[in-house]
Amino acid sequence: MKRRSSRTFSKRTYTDSNGYSRFKNSGKAVHRSVAELKLGRKLKDGEVVHHKNRNKQDNSFRNLAVLPSQKRHWEIHRKDGY
Repeated sequence: MKRRSSRTFSKRTYTDSNGYSRFKNSGKAVHRSVAELKLGRKLKDGEVVHHKNRNKQDNSFRNLAVLPSQKRHWEIHRKDGY
């Protein structure tokens, strides 16, 4: 798979009011699209994409984890005191 430079990628995105990158043409969150590429499939209903390092702008494969539910996501944040 051909990697895109972050510079090219950023021309097609904007940062929303919550700090997440979104595609200008669709409004879809970049981290969700990147997670789908990583998995090789669309996200299932209820699946949540977590930024491991808490940096909402870091949408690299290594920084994203797909969790089965929002409940599990909250548990991770509570455990870390975030």
